[in-house]
Amino acid sequence: MFADTLPFALDPLRFPFPALAALAGRLPLGGGREVALAALLTARLAHGVTGGEAHGEAERAARAAAAKVWLASLALPAATRVPFARCVDASTGAPLAAAAALRALVAATGAHLDGPSVQELERLARQLASA
Repeated sequence: MFADTLPFALDPLRFPFPALAALAGRLPLGGGREVALAALLTARLAHGVTGGEAHGEAERAARAAAAKVWLASLALPAATRVPFARCVDASTGAPLAAAAALRALVAATGAHLDGPSVQELERLARQLASA
């Protein structure tokens, strides 16, 4: 008989944002790609608030500070800068605040992202709101 999993096998890793990563990979250099990369970064930070990547408060604050520096170096559209900054700031707080900031980010960046990427962000916002 074969077992479903081997006794010493590791659980498979599942990346939570494949559509955002794929979008960032296929867009040409420039504004659209930078929006997709910034959305991927902020989604990863928000995902760290709850779920499988729960980090301590000090680590989330350090990650947010580093993300702010990186976001400042990107050529993002002016209308998206504030929602990205708010989403990064919210990643250091409560899940409900992160969900609200993520929804505002989706509204601001919806024209720059494709459907599956927006769905991933909305799913994360629902997950955060229910936590």
